Amino acid sequence: MEHQERLDSLLLEFDELSRHSVGYPANLDFDYTALLPFMRHMVNNVGDPFHDSNYRSNTHEIEREVIGLFADLMHLPRDLAWGYVTSGGTEGNMYGLYLGRELYPDGVVYFSQDTHYSVVKIMSVLKMRNIMIRSQDNGEIDYDDLRETLRINRDAPAVVMANIGTTMKGAVDDVNRIRGILDDLAVTRSYLHADAALSGMILPFVDDPQPYGFDAGFDSVAVSGHKMIGSPLPCGVALTRRAYVSRIARAIEYVGVLDTTLTGSRNALTPLILWYAFQQKGLDGFRHMVGGCLETAEYAVTRFDDAGVAAWRNRNSVTVVFPRPPAEVVRKWQLAPQGDIAHLVAMPHVTRGTIDAVVDDCVRAAATPQDAAGAAA
Repeated sequence: MEHQERLDSLLLEFDELSRHSVGYPANLDFDYTALLPFMRHMVNNVGDPFHDSNYRSNTHEIEREVIGLFADLMHLPRDLAWGYVTSGGTEGNMYGLYLGRELYPDGVVYFSQDTHYSVVKIMSVLKMRNIMIRSQDNGEIDYDDLRETLRINRDAPAVVMANIGTTMKGAVDDVNRIRGILDDLAVTRSYLHADAALSGMILPFVDDPQPYGFDAGFDSVAVSGHKMIGSPLPCGVALTRRAYVSRIARAIEYVGVLDTTLTGSRNALTPLILWYAFQQKGLDGFRHMVGGCLETAEYAVTRFDDAGVAAWRNRNSVTVVFPRPPAEVVRKWQLAPQGDIAHLVAMPHVTRGTIDAVVDDCVRAAATPQDAAGAAA
């Protein structure tokens, strides 16, 4: 039938695209076949996962376990933790900054120019005053610019958005240093939200991580689920302190649950997916997986350098930055470009053979005059 032919064609297209997906941080190495029977049910995690709901076809219990696992990774005692499974990083960042706004309605948000593009939209939706801070060349926030800007505005509460792995360069802002600046300037009313979309599932599994977690100064954090963990559906986790959430909670009689999340009806399959991933791999499995990704990223830097292409990566980052190649290479490998650079992300499905093919295509295309001219145009 015509509709089946269309589905078959779309599936073949996705299969092919998956073999050439290196530019975006999405782990394609997963198997959730065991969860397919749950697709027969309409499940909805409406409301707060830590309270009962009148809509009983939910995975709230599973979701609470997932939040507990992330609380452990982020060094937040479970009895102090609150969170929920989101639709992805943008919702997680919006939730963290929403809490910051509710705690400090007159606060100013500070974020670096390398912060995820969603922050500008979030600022518009939340109508929060904000100031963009310069970034260093490696993508890390410029601490001198942050200090001076905070000094000028020290009378207003500071809501700082720190990057634990920037989108384009994988840079990690030093949250200890940011907290130190706030302390030095005697900014006593402050809130620090961390965007740890990718590196939130990297730093807990390396031997020498940069400072991260609630013990390092987080007030809230967003971590993606479809990135390092891997999921067929975009998802993530928003995690914060339970005491902050109590300020915004409202009881909703209709569903018999507290309204503490940004969305009403929520995906009940994504908590199941994240929970199942942890059951499959375990913490040792994630540590092994992350180690392999970092080795592949270092291999990519070496392979590019050996081919005469200047490439680099930040410490503990799987994001490899190199000069922007011609357009056909960007399109073929779904690379992420920005200005005169591009990056690839060494996710678990990216092999050394894949790296070799990408580097060879970059070198070959750059050596072809008409391609280089086309890319420049």
